[in-house]
Amino acid sequence: MHFWLDVAAFALKALILVLAVAAVAFLVARAARGSHEEPDEIEMERLDARWRARDARLGAQFLNKKQRKAHLKAAKKAAKAAAPEARVFVLDFKGDVLASAVNRLAREIDAVLSLARPESDEVVLRLESPGGTVTGYGLAAARLQRLRAARVKLTVCVDQVAASGGYMMAAVADRVVAAPFAMIGSIGVVAQIPNFNRVLKKNDIDVEVMTSGEFKRSVSLFGEITPSGREHFQGKLEETHDAFKRMIAELRPSVAIGEVGNGDVWLARDAVALGLVDEICVSDEYLYRQRGRAAIYLIKSHENKPMLRQWLDRLGLAARAYLARMGL
Repeated sequence: MHFWLDVAAFALKALILVLAVAAVAFLVARAARGSHEEPDEIEMERLDARWRARDARLGAQFLNKKQRKAHLKAAKKAAKAAAPEARVFVLDFKGDVLASAVNRLAREIDAVLSLARPESDEVVLRLESPGGTVTGYGLAAARLQRLRAARVKLTVCVDQVAASGGYMMAAVADRVVAAPFAMIGSIGVVAQIPNFNRVLKKNDIDVEVMTSGEFKRSVSLFGEITPSGREHFQGKLEETHDAFKRMIAELRPSVAIGEVGNGDVWLARDAVALGLVDEICVSDEYLYRQRGRAAIYLIKSHENKPMLRQWLDRLGLAARAYLARMGL
């Protein structure tokens, strides 16, 4: 009896190994076939039309069969007749520490700028981000500036958080709308770098760091942090913070930057008085209010990549996030 159990176990292991090899071969072959990537896809959905259809279906539940048929027919006719002059384009940005959605945002802005009419249409960005790298969020904010340069009204809606780099993006908008308990602000700069130099010295381990230039590596993981290196690094943080504050002051001149540029965060309902937020309102309510006056389009971008490259990109993103947290 045990003999046949051993045979069955061996056969099962062999089958799993064969399937694993076949899966790897399939992924490699698919990656090879997909080396020529297809163009990125842009999807556009008419949100106000979807809402009208939903309302019509819900309303019909309270009617008898004859009334329901007439109700749905009338709603369909009204939807065809509705042709709002204004248009609202809705984008979403979910931020991580590296602002990794910044390229997708760029593609969606390209699509919007090919359609939007200056000083007539509006872009609503539903933004959620606690901030992250200066380079990533600086680039994201710069890409939003393209909408202002094209004279397309930009409204940023924040339901939960727009802090640090997230608020840098929000400040580009003509109008900032936030839920009452959303976290707003954090106009500051931070860097956290562990240093193992004393541990290495205690264990008689030498680390040689070869550099050319006095401040090429003023702060590192393994080298000794000197007073001049620490002062230089702190100076760079202060320079970046000053640039951040100048940007907010230019974009929102009513803000007392000396009062809010200290890295603190506020609830949105308190941030209104400070000039960081213009209106207290959740994003879905803000959009739902526009449905009678404007056609509302949700814009989504999907980047077509071979599966193997998607996996490798995810591994690379995880590695970059880890190195960023380590200060490398």
